[in-house]
Amino acid sequence: MTENRPGYYGRFGGRYVPETLMAALDELDAAYRRYATDPEFTAELDDLFHHYSGRPTPLYFAERFSRELGKGRIYLKREDLNHTGAHKINNALGQILLAKRMGKKRIIAETGAGQHGVAAATVAAKFGLSCTVYMGEVDIARQSLNVFRMRLLGAEVVPVRSGSRTLKDATNEAMRDWVATVDDSYYLIGSVVGPHPYPMMVRNFQAVIGRETRAQLMQAADKLPDYVVACVGGGSNSMGIFHEFVAEPAVQLVGVEAAGEGLETEHHAATLSKGEPGVLHGALSYLLSDSDGQVLEAYSISAGLDYPGVGPEHSFLKDSGRVNYQAVTDGEALAAFDYLTKTEGIIPALESSHAVAMGMKLAPTLTEGQIMVINLSGRGDKDIHTVAQSMGVVL
Repeated sequence: MTENRPGYYGRFGGRYVPETLMAALDELDAAYRRYATDPEFTAELDDLFHHYSGRPTPLYFAERFSRELGKGRIYLKREDLNHTGAHKINNALGQILLAKRMGKKRIIAETGAGQHGVAAATVAAKFGLSCTVYMGEVDIARQSLNVFRMRLLGAEVVPVRSGSRTLKDATNEAMRDWVATVDDSYYLIGSVVGPHPYPMMVRNFQAVIGRETRAQLMQAADKLPDYVVACVGGGSNSMGIFHEFVAEPAVQLVGVEAAGEGLETEHHAATLSKGEPGVLHGALSYLLSDSDGQVLEAYSISAGLDYPGVGPEHSFLKDSGRVNYQAVTDGEALAAFDYLTKTEGIIPALESSHAVAMGMKLAPTLTEGQIMVINLSGRGDKDIHTVAQSMGVVL
């Protein structure tokens, strides 16, 4: 447990929002705390996880991938096999149940890679709520398949043309919408970012990933993993799997940021590796900023990691030394995308490919009997055009 007082992780977290949102956040916090322990709520969520999303997702032993890289055993937590193709549905299902119980009529969401937008549009369609998704113009261009999916599901996708036209700017617009429509709208944040209680709430909805991983690995190997590796943008999939193991000091936790074109350049999204503490989207956390404290544009080939901030709990875990944060370049992620595809017949999302790349670096250091779990947060269908473009292939 790393939340030392409500809403704070060490010095990080909190609520840095307009006064008009404080009552809404208090209402949300009270609703979450009421329903998180309500047997009827948890039973409905568990039923949706099982029958709608397809949980538990498999913990898959990547035999050929392991054998070719070293002596250890490498498992993939297959979040890509969730309904909608990524871990994002775990949190979306939890929050839509809250929205319904709070009497909200409309869902607002932001998205980068489109996976959270698809998850939000999916649950809004299932529960009969209207849905507006804000998405940067750059991300709309590189994730056109997911944009079409959202519209098929009945969501309004609003292009954001300000700033870098990516996830940061989409989040800005979603928060502006929420300030103006807070009485009827529910802001379904997709990551462990934003003002309290969002980082805690999203982490807890995603923690099913880590709970399943522990149980499945104990059944398969009768031991805890030696390493758990996950990518970090805002950080929801990584907090979801790390949370179960934070209190297990023998388990090494490795978070992988996007180094883009290299940490020595200005074109990366390595917030924890190169950022400074500051306030973004309602919380104090590490962020990429200039000497005047202005937020810098982030860059990654992966739309889901292309964000200049990070969840406040990740900032605490970095400063405490509990999680080792590393960065992987676009080129390394693309090579990992190709390698996993060819060795296991699994096409990972570009976000997940960053974790796979770090797993490939660590694999030769594993001794016989050691186990590494890589969280495969999403599938790569959505990234085919981006990968093809990087190879000079016109589809």
